Amino acid sequence: METRPISNAAPETGQVEPQAGVFRTTVACVAGALIPGFGHALLRKWDRAIVFFGSIAIMVYFGIRLQGTLYNPAFPDFSDFFTTGFASLKFLADAGSGLLYWIPWMRGLGTGDPTAYTYDYANVFLYVAGLLNMLVIVDAFDIAMGRKR
Repeated sequence: METRPISNAAPETGQVEPQAGVFRTTVACVAGALIPGFGHALLRKWDRAIVFFGSIAIMVYFGIRLQGTLYNPAFPDFSDFFTTGFASLKFLADAGSGLLYWIPWMRGLGTGDPTAYTYDYANVFLYVAGLLNMLVIVDAFDIAMGRKR
């Protein structure tokens, strides 16, 4: 059996040229890190911007209302990672939601109540909101680079 090349195959390229330019790509990523979905709005992807902002804002809202804890940025000593090091990972997950983390944290919200029945669920809402925003930033980067439409 003979192997024939496919005539309509896309040529392989070494580098991807950014559709939005390097400056606009950087601005979209930083804006998306500060306000969830704002990077997509700058790239004129309005439907995604609204859905991403709405879903992340709702998760942060319910995380705070259900007595979740917004972990502070005080990084612990890493000599005993299993007892204190996970707190910094929780902070990074929380802070991934950008200003939706920093504004309530500065206002003293999100102190949490570990005795509340909803405490664990609330923390998961807050973690997922931050981690989802990190994925949204990567999506905005891919759109700006022309890898995704």
